[in-house]
Amino acid sequence: MAGRVLIADDEPNIVVSIEFLMRQKGYETHVARDGEEALAAVESFRPDLVLLDVNMPRRDGFEVCQKLRADGWTDLKIVMLTAKGRDIEIEKGLALGADAYVTKPFSTRELVARVAALLGDGS
Repeated sequence: MAGRVLIADDEPNIVVSIEFLMRQKGYETHVARDGEEALAAVESFRPDLVLLDVNMPRRDGFEVCQKLRADGWTDLKIVMLTAKGRDIEIEKGLALGADAYVTKPFSTRELVARVAALLGDGS
């Protein structure tokens, strides 16, 4: 079983690209277009991993990450996927509980490898 991946991003081109990549690798996917949708989707879809953009409407990725960890989602893998790549932002994301921080633009091969490693797929 490859796993379930929630893509939380409000940029349609990024979503289409990531969703294609994840499905191609056998992951079941779900999309959330803002922070509130992302929180609701974690409850309903129960993903193994969230690809979480920082700049989203209604709640940013930092808030979503912090809320998920505070609510006890400790086994859920969280990858911050964002254009915000300054050291301070990376440190903040990791301090709030993200398992990894990937900056845009990103290598699709590296993203797939990072997801596989976090989910223990080795694919």
